[in-house]
Amino acid sequence: MTRIFLVRHGETNWNTQGRFQGQSDTPLNETGQQQATALGNYLKGETLQAIYTSDLRRAWDTARVIGTYHKLEINPNPHLREMNFGSWEGLVYTEIQEKFPEKLADWQKNIMTTAPPGGENLEQLVARVQAAYRDIIHNNPEGDILLVAHGGVLQVLLCFALDLSPQKYWQFHLDPGSLSEIAVYSQGVILNRLNLTFDL
Repeated sequence: MTRIFLVRHGETNWNTQGRFQGQSDTPLNETGQQQATALGNYLKGETLQAIYTSDLRRAWDTARVIGTYHKLEINPNPHLREMNFGSWEGLVYTEIQEKFPEKLADWQKNIMTTAPPGGENLEQLVARVQAAYRDIIHNNPEGDILLVAHGGVLQVLLCFALDLSPQKYWQFHLDPGSLSEIAVYSQGVILNRLNLTFDL
């Protein structure tokens, strides 16, 4: 059995402003740094055998803070980056509605195959997240590991792990700085915890 601690990176200013971050390399804000510290304190008693993270700064810095309690190399993986929202990155939803009304409507109707301008669609995100997940499970057939990534990535990963359609991803709510946990058995996956958050 492999137990995977799934951490969404700590908060950024773009999170609080409701901006589409995607693959823009935004840093943690003060609250995000506190969330990373709280996660580190919570997980310091666990015996981790590996740490994987998106290579974007907000995820990497979250993993680095948690990793201070564990003498492990942190493994960055670009496949764990958030969905690429292209021209929509840095915009809030109302701005996207105003600037790209037809493209937004098409994207919402056909998210699997339609991408934001210059970005990627859900099908592409699913393919790379599945590849990363399979590699991690192959390399860690048992033990406890930490995976730090982004909301969209973790939502898609949970769908794949639990044999749900990736189009159901929006039914998982994951806050910045939250912890979820799955146990991966040969027979299937058990969701042990979802969206655990910490008082700061």
